[in-house]
Amino acid sequence: MKKVCEGLGMIMLIQGAAGLLHGWTGWFHYWAVIRRLSFLDGHELYANLALVLLGLVALSAPTVLAEHAERARQGEPARQGEPAR
Repeated sequence: MKKVCEGLGMIMLIQGAAGLLHGWTGWFHYWAVIRRLSFLDGHELYANLALVLLGLVALSAPTVLAEHAERARQGEPARQGEPAR
């Protein structure tokens, strides 16, 4: 599951970055998928930025969740800002 999440995160990150570059420079004409979605007309920049951010979250989520599960197995106390169990 970790590899699937990382793979999807990498695809989202690349597509979002290609869309941003296409919007700013005109390059990566065929790589930018967001521009082909008609319901996002006029909002491509925001959609590509959101895609980049979601890609980063998807790339980091498996690592963060694995660290949290490891701490919970070891019985360490929750960090500040995390609910105590």
